[in-house]
Amino acid sequence: MPRIIVDVMPKPEILDPQGKAIAGALQRLGQTGFSAVRQGKRFELTVDGEVTEEVLEQARHAAVTLLSNPVIEDVTRVEVVKDATIGVSE
Repeated sequence: MPRIIVDVMPKPEILDPQGKAIAGALQRLGQTGFSAVRQGKRFELTVDGEVTEEVLEQARHAAVTLLSNPVIEDVTRVEVVKDATIGVSE
């Protein structure tokens, strides 16, 4: 079944204490190649049937009205993924 991926990130001017804590932890673990971290949210919406433009528009609407707080967050991606597996590539 196809899915729609929605990524939400804090606006650039918003402090991100979780991202800052992760950046510090990476440094302590010897992962020194990263200068900053921003932590966001990812939502996977499974679609029953075909992803039409109407369904995609519903996902966009949900992204800005329910899945994010538009005062402090930006929706950075609303994308259809047809592949059944999503993972980290090596």
